Amino acid sequence: MTDEGIRPAVTADVPAVKAVTDAAYHHYIERIGTVPQPMERDHAAYVAEGKVFVTEEPGTGRVVGLVVVEAYEDHLYVDNIAVHPDAQGQGVGRRLLRFVDARARALGLAEVRLYTNALMWENQKIYPKYGYEVVERRVDGPYDRIHYRKRLA
Repeated sequence: MTDEGIRPAVTADVPAVKAVTDAAYHHYIERIGTVPQPMERDHAAYVAEGKVFVTEEPGTGRVVGLVVVEAYEDHLYVDNIAVHPDAQGQGVGRRLLRFVDARARALGLAEVRLYTNALMWENQKIYPKYGYEVVERRVDGPYDRIHYRKRLA
């Protein structure tokens, strides 16, 4: 575990990773008119590749949040960040975002990038609070996405 209580996911976590992702995104299906991509990811492959980090509910060991990251030459890409609805509002997402910044710095990367669906307006209120700025809005197939970046000092 890190000092933020976040650890690399292991094979045994795959069902929990899927469950948290599905719980966090399911309510968006009707709003955006399609299944959000994080729900369709190959969670087992991402865990095996070392891209998934999880955090647990204190005292229970139940996975309540996760982040999926991928390092590129010039940035760390956040593919997914999800918090189980039961744990929202408890600082889990904030800890995961701090972890992302620390991970990028540890890898010598000065920028973090991510995107969110334009209809997930809750996220559009969150990311700017943590230093992310809008880079562009782009339609990719059925997904209307707002792309963000955060430059690390």
